[in-house]
Amino acid sequence: MQHLSKRLSFLFTSTKGLVLVAIAMIALTTAATGTLSGPMREWGITDAVVRTFGLRLVPAEREGRIILLYHAIAVAVIAIETYLITDTIPMAGAVRTRINSTITAGYLLTLIFGLTFAYFGHNWVAHGLYLVGLTLTFYAGVQLAIALWPWRRDRPAVDRDRAHWGRIDLERVAFFTMAIATLGSSIFGGVVGSFYGNGQETFLAENIVREPFRTSLQLAIIGHLHIMLTLIAIALALLVGRWLKFRGILHKISMPLFIFGTVVVSIGAWSVVWIEAAHTIIYVGSTVVLLGALLLVIAGLDGLVRGNLAAQGIRKATAGQKLSAMLSDPLKFGSLWQMIFMNFVVSFPGIFMAAKLEDIFRVWSLRQERLILTGHWHVLAGIVATIILFIYADMAGLKGRARQAFGWIIIVASDLAFAAASVFSSRRLFVTEHAETGIVATATVLMDIGLGSVLLTLGVLMVWRLLDLFRRRGRWEQEAGSQEVVL
Repeated sequence: MQHLSKRLSFLFTSTKGLVLVAIAMIALTTAATGTLSGPMREWGITDAVVRTFGLRLVPAEREGRIILLYHAIAVAVIAIETYLITDTIPMAGAVRTRINSTITAGYLLTLIFGLTFAYFGHNWVAHGLYLVGLTLTFYAGVQLAIALWPWRRDRPAVDRDRAHWGRIDLERVAFFTMAIATLGSSIFGGVVGSFYGNGQETFLAENIVREPFRTSLQLAIIGHLHIMLTLIAIALALLVGRWLKFRGILHKISMPLFIFGTVVVSIGAWSVVWIEAAHTIIYVGSTVVLLGALLLVIAGLDGLVRGNLAAQGIRKATAGQKLSAMLSDPLKFGSLWQMIFMNFVVSFPGIFMAAKLEDIFRVWSLRQERLILTGHWHVLAGIVATIILFIYADMAGLKGRARQAFGWIIIVASDLAFAAASVFSSRRLFVTEHAETGIVATATVLMDIGLGSVLLTLGVLMVWRLLDLFRRRGRWEQEAGSQEVVL
């Protein structure tokens, strides 16, 4: 019994354990719901899963199931980022414990009972517990915002090589701004949810893109889903900066950009209900945030090169040695590379689509426009997921060949899948409907290979950690007793 108690304490009190549990829950959810996808249905796997587990998949309720699934995964991702923030930003130990315990209860209730309500029949007690989970998650966010308050006299800026304004730590301001914006954006979606049965019906945003008139509630949901994913990405970029020890002149320029961009993009997303030009505001805010992220990438890659060359004792390196130094750690390099790659499969295609919406994309069939919209959102979410995996793999202590294999498989396989998804969704730009068969087949196979490889690699990591939990003196015991900051 004592052995079980120690393991549960590791899983639910330490940062590494909490992140591990959340990633495992997301992985299980992804694997389980993946059996209900189109290819699995064609192979007969979906029917077998439905019969075995007694799932209730009413076709008319598909949109509701998808929305509950999105919230279940998104809240778990927010919980992971919260654990990393409380671990890396100085705050009182009791405050850290209270925030982590609250959001753990919140995301577990949201995920477990949201999926129960969605896939196992509409037990309204489960739906009520799902709402309790969302409420606890929001309350944890309130506590986090209070803990991040940057104008506390006992938390002055002590590192003058980081962005600061007098005694105020601007990086802490950036985290605080992101937390407040996330709370406001959560309310934005929650208000719409409160109107169910009184003007609000379940819908997917991509299904109403061509509606000439949209209600205020529909516009609010569109703004909500866009800004929440954006804020998750901003929080992750700030965490990567802490992980890679981002500092110096670029840090001092980057943090004000993150702060200003977060405020502007949030206001733009919230104003879609009232202002037709809201997307212009969003573009301005997003551009400013991307500039901040660009400075992070530049400083991060330079730091990798300098650090690895210094470790090797090389003072005057050749171009090949610099390249080798930059690529020597696939986890840290991968987190920065994914930010670069994102521009080619998310940012640039999104800007092009916005600029040519009426000239090109609205000429396509609705199905094709929906494909490129959903692909755009899912690829960004996938990139966020891979960067989280890089951070966790480093926390878990992967070294040597295992670190190299894990990092490079995730980079190559995920980017292969994301590139294939971009080609698949935008294929009408360069091929007609009658000649698309080969591209569709090839892109689909590459997506399956890429995503399958990522999930298989993640599965190996999870099995390794699971087996370690059964060891009497495993890595988990060392991590449970370790108190150092991981980022």
